[in-house]
Amino acid sequence: CALPICRYGIPNLTNILVAGQILVLAIELFVDRTISFWLGLSRSLLLQGQVWRAISFIFIPFSGGSILSVVLGIYFTWFVGTALEREWGDFRFNLYVLLGMAGAWLACLLTGSADTYCLSLSLLLAFAMLYPELQVLLFFVIPLKVKYFGIFAATLWVFSFLSMGMLGKLNYLLCMLGFLLFFGPQAWHNIRAWVRREQWKRKNRR
Repeated sequence: CALPICRYGIPNLTNILVAGQILVLAIELFVDRTISFWLGLSRSLLLQGQVWRAISFIFIPFSGGSILSVVLGIYFTWFVGTALEREWGDFRFNLYVLLGMAGAWLACLLTGSADTYCLSLSLLLAFAMLYPELQVLLFFVIPLKVKYFGIFAATLWVFSFLSMGMLGKLNYLLCMLGFLLFFGPQAWHNIRAWVRREQWKRKNRR
């Protein structure tokens, strides 16, 4: 980016996010299990003046139901986030995260609440769009290309999205604001290209 504004941005934002999530996890495990309640996004509590929640919610690690899933999620946030920072630079990465946060704010105000699931997912999907052929180790053992991580995560998101009511759908879409603005046109082009390719294959089998 050649614009003067692109020189600005919080450096090492991923390290700040991950350090905050590790701290919150440690407090939740050893000090106060209700810490996430005091940090999470809630429309009613925001309107009561608890404005710190607009920032503090990003330090709540997304829970998949176990401590192992939380730890792996934090590790993946660090791995993916630092790679995106190197690729984009501080300003563009900051903007991507800020758009995700803004989407969560809007989702919270319109639907009542929001969490970090879609924000974390948007980082993974951005990484998969930029480095689809990169191979990583699933559970530190199984080699797997990043694009398959992205496809699996996106499929889960779509199934969750389709199973929700209108407010839930609105929440999920707004929380993916950063990804939709950065990669929406490219993702749509890739989907259309895949559909045309599959149609061409079926025609040639006849």
